[in-house]
Amino acid sequence: MGKIELDDVVLKTILQDCRQCGTCCKKYKKVLLQGDEVAYIKKMGGHVGVDATLKELREKPLAQLIEENKEKGRVYMIHPDDKGCVFLEQRNDLYFCKIYHYRPLSCQGFRCNLADESFLTLFGDNAISLLG
Repeated sequence: MGKIELDDVVLKTILQDCRQCGTCCKKYKKVLLQGDEVAYIKKMGGHVGVDATLKELREKPLAQLIEENKEKGRVYMIHPDDKGCVFLEQRNDLYFCKIYHYRPLSCQGFRCNLADESFLTLFGDNAISLLG
C-alpha cells in the first residue's frame, strides 16, 4: 500500500460530518467507555463487556471483572450481533442515536469515514484501535 499525502483538502474529504448512514454504529463491535459511562450504558440497556480470558471468567464474576478493568480503562460497550449498537435507530433512510446527547466520549469523537474505504485505505484494517 502506497503512502498518501495528507493535506487540508484530503483531510476535509476524509473527516467529514456524519452522513447518518449508521455504518460506524454497525461496523465496530466495541467502543471504549470512560469510568462514569459504564453505569449509564448498563442502565440504558446497553451491553458492557471487558477483554477477559475464559479462565478469568471462570474464576471471577463478570461484575468483579468489570470493576477491575474499569480501573485499567478497559471496559467497552459491545455490540454482540451484526445489527450494531442497541442505541442505533433507523427512521426512513437515516440512522439516529437514541442517546445522542449522552453517548460515550468515544462516539462523540468519532468522525464519518472512519468506517469506510477512504479511511481504511489510509490507515489499514486496524481502525478499531483508534476508538477511544
